[in-house]
This record gives sequence, C-alpha cells and structure tokens, in this order.
Amino acid sequence: MALMITDECINCDVCEPACPNQAIFQGELIYEIDPMRCTECIGHFAEPQCVAICPVNCIPKDPKYVETHEQLMEKYRRLTDFTDK
Repeated sequence: MALMITDECINCDVCEPACPNQAIFQGELIYEIDPMRCTECIGHFAEPQCVAICPVNCIPKDPKYVETHEQLMEKYRRLTDFTDK
C-alpha cells in the first residue's frame, strides 16, 4: 500500500530527502507521494522514513493503493533494477 500526505502537511521539507525512492515531491499546496514509486520503504528500511521523520503525523496509508508486502517488494526490485544473481 502506498502512503499519502494529508492536508495537515506543514511543508517542513523533511520528508522529500528522506524518501529512498524519490516518491515525494512538492505539489501545488503540500508535498505529495507518487504511489507508483512508494514502497513504504520496503527493501530499504524497516519502516517508512517519511512517517518516522514527519513532525505532524500526516502520512497515512493510501486506501486507493492497496498492495501486499510481496507487491511492494516487487515494486522495489523494479525501481532499483535489483536482480538475484
């Protein structure tokens, strides 16, 4: 499941550089998350880095993008060109 940033975002700029998939970007009013790039940091970290660093707790799971752990891991592999050799 991808994450999303709610309108409680204060544009503090800490989440964007913390994202290993470069899924976070400045939107029209607040930061946004590209659900095609968000893996909830699976493959990189034990927990989503944006959630861990967000000072206002405005990054929940996006119910429009339900994905299993395996699907998120596959997305990670695709984004990083990771292959088992």
